[in-house]
Amino acid sequence: MVLPLFVSFVMFRYGEIFKTQILGCPCVMLASPEAARFVLVTHAHLFKPTYPKSKEMMIGPWALFFHQGEYHTRLRKLVQYSLAPDTIRKLIPDIEHIALSALDSWAASGQVINTFYEMKKFSFDVGILSIFGHLDGGYKEKLEENYRIVDKGYNSFPTKIPGSAHHKALQARKRLNQILSEIIRERKEKRLVEKDLLGHLLNFKDEKGETLTEDQIADNVIGILFAAQDTTASFITWILKFLHDDPKLLEAVKAEQKAIYESNNGGKERLTWAQTRKMTLTYRVLLEGLRMASIISFTFREAVVDVEYKGYLIPKGWKVMPLFRNIHHNPEFFSDPHDFDPSRFEVAPKPNTFMPFGNGVHACPGNELAKLEALILIHHLVTKFRWEVVGSESGIQYGPFPVPQQGLPARFWKQSSCPS
Repeated sequence: MVLPLFVSFVMFRYGEIFKTQILGCPCVMLASPEAARFVLVTHAHLFKPTYPKSKEMMIGPWALFFHQGEYHTRLRKLVQYSLAPDTIRKLIPDIEHIALSALDSWAASGQVINTFYEMKKFSFDVGILSIFGHLDGGYKEKLEENYRIVDKGYNSFPTKIPGSAHHKALQARKRLNQILSEIIRERKEKRLVEKDLLGHLLNFKDEKGETLTEDQIADNVIGILFAAQDTTASFITWILKFLHDDPKLLEAVKAEQKAIYESNNGGKERLTWAQTRKMTLTYRVLLEGLRMASIISFTFREAVVDVEYKGYLIPKGWKVMPLFRNIHHNPEFFSDPHDFDPSRFEVAPKPNTFMPFGNGVHACPGNELAKLEALILIHHLVTKFRWEVVGSESGIQYGPFPVPQQGLPARFWKQSSCPS
């Protein structure tokens, strides 16, 4: 993907605000914190989220992030509540189980794995947990099978030719609706009152007493799975690469995690929420990983009216792109920005210069869950396992999110069976 290089080149010539064309659409690029805040926070009502129609069809038109206004506000509050710290802290034992099962399987295989691909499975399982709680295994298998087909066709050329990846994905998306309808029907028949995200969606009523339709529920369930999976998987994959490439930092993280491990009776007791809050160095590693990788490199908005900003006119209908990666890699805000240095987060960054999950009303509501599952996986990885990156190929590949080349091929061992 050449967009980051193109943006850097044009910024060098024209500065932090410039216009260009993206896929034939006039677009204003914004690489300053003030401009990003203007679009995403203080004047967010003047800009609407914009996605290709093919993406809306694939995920579902009622998904939260396609909307703005009253519907978006109501749904966002509900999703935020379902993914808030007080809620997700109860998931720690289950996330631990998922993490350990994944790590055990990677080590037991004895094979080189595609780290990003395996992290996608891990984040998918955590996503299913946060949405459905303890879902019946049969339903989970059906959801995963069809979700994989949708995921594979999501970025394919949008054509309805039978046999094409896009057409297969659309058919799988219809099957996902049917599976979700079965799950919903079963919950209603058994009168199950669950406190997971699906339960909150089913119990939701607006001020008029109206509930969400099954289509609205399905679109938001699929949308949240999409939002949670690739971004979280990419984020954790980068963390493993950064730690592997810095042995001194890795040893410091191991020491921090070993102290927690020992306090839990040699790992025999469960992690607690309070302990995850004490992982201060590991947490700074996560923040620096988010800055360096900038998984969400930019976002799209569209001006709903003519907008003036600092003497620039943004005409109605023009696309606007706040460029998070360029802000995160600006030496004015982060010294030596291409160096991986978690200590920079010992002091809070300047306002609006660090936006790894976006900003404003459309910022990712699942950011705390993503960081929690990363902390839990890293804790068990560095205290019970070792890993080695295979091959020395460096660089970034986009698909569409940035990941290490080849998905970071790696081999994992349990510490008791590590090669000498």
